[in-house]
Amino acid sequence: MMSSVKVESVVKSSALIGEGPVWEESEQMLMFVDIAGQKIHRWSPTTNQIQSVETGDTVGFAVPRRLGGYVAGVGRSIVAVDWSTQTMTSLVEVDKEKPNNRLNDGKVDPIGRLLAGTMGKEVRPAEVQRQQGSLFSVTSDLTVSKHLSQVDISNGLDWSPDQKTFFYIDSLCLTVDAFDYDSNTGLIGNRRVVYRMEEGEGLPDGMTIDVEGRLWVACYNGGRVINIDPVTGVRLQAVSLPVMKTTSCCFGGPDYSDLYVTSASLGLDQSELRQQPLAGHTFRVTGLGVKGRPSNSFSG
Repeated sequence: MMSSVKVESVVKSSALIGEGPVWEESEQMLMFVDIAGQKIHRWSPTTNQIQSVETGDTVGFAVPRRLGGYVAGVGRSIVAVDWSTQTMTSLVEVDKEKPNNRLNDGKVDPIGRLLAGTMGKEVRPAEVQRQQGSLFSVTSDLTVSKHLSQVDISNGLDWSPDQKTFFYIDSLCLTVDAFDYDSNTGLIGNRRVVYRMEEGEGLPDGMTIDVEGRLWVACYNGGRVINIDPVTGVRLQAVSLPVMKTTSCCFGGPDYSDLYVTSASLGLDQSELRQQPLAGHTFRVTGLGVKGRPSNSFSG
């Protein structure tokens, strides 16, 4: 790791499963969720203040909406979130035939289409009934399409700068995969592995992409974020964090040069919590020498 890289805990409240960080450019705030804590958080680096909305069920992701407010994956429902009134309205439900499933990671593609995946409820962290999940897309008119089934833990997702490649993680496969992506239709195809996790790297979880088209993958139970060149399949860099359950990451800050990393504390025993007092915190990594891109807003 480059000597100029600095890792600091910035959101010091301990999340059970911190996830899904999104940088809100208009507000210059970091948004993220606590899945098991059933909360959506917004944190201001300027004031160090945190605002929260309780969701009443597990919340896998929350993203800005072009109409204002946000959409979030709560339980098995895509909901509209009105932050000012702290109310939620269900827009559409997925996996109706699988009541034990829940939504996990979700992200918006460059034209405003939401992609979000499901997984079975966990017995213990990362222990699920396998092949229960799916990957869905939701368009502006709330049309739902299923793109993948028999998914174990639907997780990180992002798009190449030219929008022609969709990157996707099913955590228990221990790979980062790529698909050809048609941004007009939202169809995916030609699945291939671009990176296979190495011994000690843990499970691939949430991820983001920088302006150079390189992936940054949070390694759950691996205590690091790895930087991958998806063209060559080479790991370029690893950023170590003071917690093992690193869950997701996004670029943010005024020029998108800060990498924000979420983490989890759920599933750690007392001994592990003593060794990792910052478990569940959100971290800021600076000095990486790369920049990310603004996040997209849901068009529905």
